[in-house]
Amino acid sequence: MKFVDEARIEVIAGCGGNGIASFRREKYIPRGGPNGGDGGDGGSIFLQADENLNTLVDYRYARLHRAQKGQHGQGSDCTGKCGEDLILKVPLGTTVYDADSGELLGELIHHAEQLKVAKGGEHGLGNSRFKSSTNRAPRHCTQGEAGEQRSLRLELKVLADVGLLGLPNAGKSTLIRSVSAAKPKVADYPFTTMYPNLGMVAVGPARSFVMADIPGLIEGASDGAGLGVRFLKHLSRTGLLLHLVDVLPMDGGDPVAHAQGIIEELKNFSEALLDKPRWLVLNKLDLIPEEERQPLIDDIVNRMHWQGPVFSISAINGLGTEGLCRDIMNFLEGQDTLDS
Repeated sequence: MKFVDEARIEVIAGCGGNGIASFRREKYIPRGGPNGGDGGDGGSIFLQADENLNTLVDYRYARLHRAQKGQHGQGSDCTGKCGEDLILKVPLGTTVYDADSGELLGELIHHAEQLKVAKGGEHGLGNSRFKSSTNRAPRHCTQGEAGEQRSLRLELKVLADVGLLGLPNAGKSTLIRSVSAAKPKVADYPFTTMYPNLGMVAVGPARSFVMADIPGLIEGASDGAGLGVRFLKHLSRTGLLLHLVDVLPMDGGDPVAHAQGIIEELKNFSEALLDKPRWLVLNKLDLIPEEERQPLIDDIVNRMHWQGPVFSISAINGLGTEGLCRDIMNFLEGQDTLDS
């Protein structure tokens, strides 16, 4: 299924049913009193998080959603039936905005969590409501209110513990294939990843985390070039970023220059994202003779002035990936302990 991370929809809650003016009419009761019933409330519209969904694609094709109207009141003090609420299911991680004002209405993180996005109209009152000691035969009733109508912008941010960051062909897709059951497309040309892929990485019994493979960044991404910037927002929910660097780029370029270019694009996009915990992962070590690996690693780290954790791996054959995943798990568990 195609990954869709944004959608715009219209929601119209149900109108409230009208109250009616009615009088009791029975044989041998010549002066029956008012018995007009109230209308029913209109149905409201809710968004509900569903852990079984992972895309907003359905809302690309079904953009208008209406809740049921309330029924009108009837005689004999019969109240109209309320309109049924409409529940629209969305993936976990969906953020909801009012498309016209830009107001943040809420976000849906947990399974079955609900957010009311359009309130149903209030019911109208029947004439029996207006009976009093001075007005025994009221002919007044009220109309039901219109349901709330809104334009919504839905934005999906992937929920993952770890996000992969790097140039196209840095080996992000290969890494996630190597350590999880996810099977993203892998090829020797740029932009093989067209949308985020999620993989569950199992480290041991009851120990696992979710890794997200994000389309690669290129120079100018923060200004709209390439594909990756569109998906950078997905990294905002991750607890840890892995910056993958190809130690032997296909274009013959300098891996340090490539890495610094990514850092600059990250900085231009979001300072908050830049401040997230970030580890340097030097990939494709299998292409370097063993005796030359450590000097190359030291050179890259020194020229980058890198102060954080550094890992050297070969995603294609699993070299160093087990230790990387184990350290990631320990880090995430430590973060959970601090948060609690």
